[in-house]
Amino acid sequence: MTSHRPSVLFVCVHNAGRSQMAQGFLAHLAGDRVEVRSAGTTPAESINPMAVRAMAEVGIDITAQTPQILTPGTVETSTVVITMGCGDACPYFPGITYRDWKLDDPAGRNIEAVRSIRDRIEAHVRDLLGELNS
Repeated sequence: MTSHRPSVLFVCVHNAGRSQMAQGFLAHLAGDRVEVRSAGTTPAESINPMAVRAMAEVGIDITAQTPQILTPGTVETSTVVITMGCGDACPYFPGITYRDWKLDDPAGRNIEAVRSIRDRIEAHVRDLLGELNS
């Protein structure tokens, strides 16, 4: 996609579930080849414990991650912005690649539902990593 180290920003409303799982997967799979960040338009106080549990089941620890507020500067310095339900609150800048992943919000869901969301996120992240590496 680019010759320099790409920067990927995952955005959802609370930055507590979907975007945190996506950040965890991409950081785990890409290592230092990709700068990985996540943010939310209305960040929660902490990460969804079911998201933490679901990721731990696949060997990825996201307990050190914390919800962050989305800023225009964070978007502007990204190569790719992946939105997951933030709607019109996500700022748009020309020259940045945007993708919208339609994923259910794991908030308030049981572990089986969160596992399904996690697995869909992993598939999307693997596809994205393939694009970034080409």
